[in-house]
Amino acid sequence: MFYHLFPGLSDIHILFNVFRYITFRAAGAVVTSLLIAFVFGPIVIRRLRLANVGQVVRAVGPETHLVKAGTPTMGGLLIIMSAVLSTLLWADLTNPYTIIAIVSLLWMGAIGFLDDYLKVVQGKTRGLVAKYKMVGQWTFGLALGAFLVLNPISPHPATATAVPFFSGLQATFAPIVFVVFTGIVVSGSSNAVNLTDGLDGLAAGLTAISAVTLGIFAYIAGRVDMSAYLGFFHLPGAGELSIFAVALAGAAIGFLWFNTHPAEVFMGDTGSLALGGAIGVMAILLKAEFLLVIVGGVFVIETVSVIVQTGWFRYTRSRYGEGRRVFRMAPIHHHFEKLGWPETKVVVRFWILGILFAMLAISTLKIR
Repeated sequence: MFYHLFPGLSDIHILFNVFRYITFRAAGAVVTSLLIAFVFGPIVIRRLRLANVGQVVRAVGPETHLVKAGTPTMGGLLIIMSAVLSTLLWADLTNPYTIIAIVSLLWMGAIGFLDDYLKVVQGKTRGLVAKYKMVGQWTFGLALGAFLVLNPISPHPATATAVPFFSGLQATFAPIVFVVFTGIVVSGSSNAVNLTDGLDGLAAGLTAISAVTLGIFAYIAGRVDMSAYLGFFHLPGAGELSIFAVALAGAAIGFLWFNTHPAEVFMGDTGSLALGGAIGVMAILLKAEFLLVIVGGVFVIETVSVIVQTGWFRYTRSRYGEGRRVFRMAPIHHHFEKLGWPETKVVVRFWILGILFAMLAISTLKIR
């Protein structure tokens, strides 16, 4: 809104010109989303507590988590509200990158909200049936892929994507393959963050790190000089996506204020599915789907640990009649808890890994 309102007043005072600059608006977006989360956080938590929307803790999980039962959940509403309002205030609302990013956050948040509602309000412990959840994720992913093929928003082939570490190499998919690939990225990213959301502050902190990293790539892609120098796709208008990215990071950090151990509120599937979906969609829009594996390295490790644990258990059960485990518990953050690590130590160390993966992702701009 500010982008459309204030630059037109530059005849009155040259100061209004600063609203044209992405860097200024990005700084405003992150501060705004933080403030919205700080101000409305206690209100949202109070309303969730009055509505008796409490977390359901699995009996098979770590014993230390049993005390978390009843803690307000669905706090992802605060993240979504903060990120969307901040983006609406500071971004170019006619920009397709901005519109798609906001829609993705709201769509995935709606799926997560329905899942949380069924679990904590209606008492259905399974929540939204997995196949219906996947249908919602894949519907958006496939629709996005088809839209990008039929309505390209950049001068580059819609089905092309960058290959990390190689400036002159890109992968180009057949249209139908690209549509399916988009569905895989959206659903995979959304579920990866959902699996990671098991400790106080873990998913929120890692999401903030990933969002800021993708925001840097968005800013580079939107500048013809920087993208040419670094051998990255030049995507006119993609710089606006950096405003959404930092607004999302600010919202996650603002939520972290209340979600840090011991958590006053959990994001629930409302937050984790929304955050994961938004991260995946940003990577798709920036043609950085393969880079996402590095940016979200911790999310990938968490997901792989679940796949390995489940696959090995099923294989050994069919082979030996008794299921065996690779980890003491999956996702892998619970494995370290079972080893005796305090929850806060696991979270901070995973944050450090997230920062290292982010630095590795950024280094790919020069190691090419």
